[in-house]
Amino acid sequence: MASGKPVVRQIAWVSLAIQLLILLVAVILISFLIGSVPAAIDITMCLYLFTSIALRQLVPRAHRRGMRAFRKEQYAQAVEAFKESYSFFTRHPWIDRYRFITLLSSSRMSYQEMALVNTAFCYTQIGEGAMAQRYYKKALAQFPESEMAKTALRMLAAAPGKPDTAQAGTDNGCGTA
Repeated sequence: MASGKPVVRQIAWVSLAIQLLILLVAVILISFLIGSVPAAIDITMCLYLFTSIALRQLVPRAHRRGMRAFRKEQYAQAVEAFKESYSFFTRHPWIDRYRFITLLSSSRMSYQEMALVNTAFCYTQIGEGAMAQRYYKKALAQFPESEMAKTALRMLAAAPGKPDTAQAGTDNGCGTA
C-alpha cells in the first residue's frame, strides 16, 4: 500500500553479496546431504525466506511500529517508537552492526541512524523544529557521513523563521525503512 510519504531504502551491496555467498554455501552443503541440487536450492530458499521474515518481524518491532505510525501520519507515536528502536539497537549494537547476518538485511543505513533521522523527520512534521535539529545533529555526531541528516539540517536552516515555527506537514526529510 503506497502512502505517498517519502521512504528511502539504501542497499549495501557488499552485504547483499555476503548473503548470496552464504546461500550458495548452504545450497552446496544441503545438496551433499540430500544428493539433489534442485531440491537443495528449494530448501535453502524456503529456509532463507522463512528466517528473513521471522527475524524482520521479531527483532526490529519498534522500528516497524514507527514506520506504520509514520505512514499513517501519526508522528508523535512514530517518534516514541523510533526512540524505542534507537534504544534497543544502542543496547544491542552487534545486531545492528551485523544486520546482514542477524536480520538478513542488506540496508546501508544502520537501524540506529534510521531511528535518529526518522525521529527528527517526525519532529519536523509536528512543528518541533528545534527537536528535529537536535536529532539530526545527533545523527551526524554518530554517523558523520549521513547525507540524510546533512541535507535535512540544510533544509531546516534555509526555512524561513525559527526552527520551532516550521510548518507541520511539510516534507523536510524522508522516512527510512
